[in-house]
Amino acid sequence: MNAAESTDGIGTGQLSAGQRVQVERVLAALAADEHAPTTIRDPERALREHVLDSLVALELEPVRAAKRVVDVGSGAGFPGVALAIALPEAEVWLLESQRRKCEFLRRLCASGAVENAHVVCARAEEWRAGSARADVALARALAPQPVVLEYAAPLLRARGTLVDWRGRRERDAERAGERAAAMLGLRRMEVREAHPFPDARDRHLHVFVKVEETPARFPRRAGVARKRPLAG
Repeated sequence: MNAAESTDGIGTGQLSAGQRVQVERVLAALAADEHAPTTIRDPERALREHVLDSLVALELEPVRAAKRVVDVGSGAGFPGVALAIALPEAEVWLLESQRRKCEFLRRLCASGAVENAHVVCARAEEWRAGSARADVALARALAPQPVVLEYAAPLLRARGTLVDWRGRRERDAERAGERAAAMLGLRRMEVREAHPFPDARDRHLHVFVKVEETPARFPRRAGVARKRPLAG
């Protein structure tokens, strides 16, 4: 079974034939590009660990309904590229600060003809054009949660949703996230256990909603969120 065929039957992540072709081309490009910023390049493994892990967010109604999506710290393109394929009517911004990764993302999108995904080569703290525009912000394997929240909150519109991919649940880390969220106008709505493929373990989607306007002092200048996390 090739990579595109094996995307059949994944519940809310089920794709059309044309979308499966796009996935197959993206996986082939990932495997062939020696500069891909990920150690997972084998198509079958990347399908599971990258694509299916990304598409699990389609279980969330705000993600399925989103028209403007930002993938914060897009890196190798997941979840942003996979969800752009699944949501062809949405405009997806792949926000990445490292130029080498930006160049890779452009090659990846071109290989899969992912025309609704747009690479933004900028730091989250400095991308003023994206302020308060996104229906949904995505973050996967990016940074400690207080840092992710500070990056994402200013980019969300009122009542916008942040989906933060996390592994094993940790009480202290979640409390730190809640404290940071309260400072940023966000509220955690749920922590959903994710099962993107049968033997997946310890995967969770942390879902936040923007319930108040983010104070104007956020985000702080570039680099400060990582050096001095809000809940630290």
